[in-house]
Amino acid sequence: MLVLSRLELAYGGIQAVKGIDIVVDQGELVCLVGANGAGKTTTLKGICGLLPVKAGTIVYRGENVTGSPAFRLVRQGLALVPEGRGVFGGLTIEENLAMGAYIRTDRAGVAADVERVYALFPRLKERRRQTAGTLSGGEQQMLAMGRAIMSRPKLLLLDEPSMGLAPLMVQKVFETIIAVAREGVTILLVEQNARLALEVSHRGYVMESGEITLAGEARALLHDPKVRAAYLGEAA
Repeated sequence: MLVLSRLELAYGGIQAVKGIDIVVDQGELVCLVGANGAGKTTTLKGICGLLPVKAGTIVYRGENVTGSPAFRLVRQGLALVPEGRGVFGGLTIEENLAMGAYIRTDRAGVAADVERVYALFPRLKERRRQTAGTLSGGEQQMLAMGRAIMSRPKLLLLDEPSMGLAPLMVQKVFETIIAVAREGVTILLVEQNARLALEVSHRGYVMESGEITLAGEARALLHDPKVRAAYLGEAA
């Protein structure tokens, strides 16, 4: 589904990603974990066409999409739920979901997917005519995920979905991530909460200072002494 080869990205004049290799197979839930400033968000922006590629290649569904603009990638089934959620604060929940489906012309399918989002997040249905800017952080995260789902993505990129949320809301968000993955959507999850990310993922990558330092099955990484010491708060 996705292959990054020797990918290099710069952000604000600083080389934030230094020649990384990442593979995400169809149907997988793969996580990218690491501390703040490791280059995780920059990586997602590079994949989405929101940052220019300095070197290396991005292959998506067998096609070299290095340098492709973001709007073209969305039409090819690649969707991003950005860090900080990025909802349209002046629009209602219904209008935000409609924005997620702007590339689609199948009205019946769009209507069915709105109900699908409401089934995943009943709280959004209760508040569907409420403006997004008045929602809580957790509700906005639900909406951002729902908006991405409305594009019917083949590859869903999630950037720090648990950030700033209460524990109960984090649990709900991750339950939804698992449910979406079970429906066959391939997911690349960027998450600072390494334990949560590795518990729900098939495989994982650990990123430090713009480089991949560890990679493997999520369960193995969860029990790796270096990961436990650095990211799980446990003694090595």
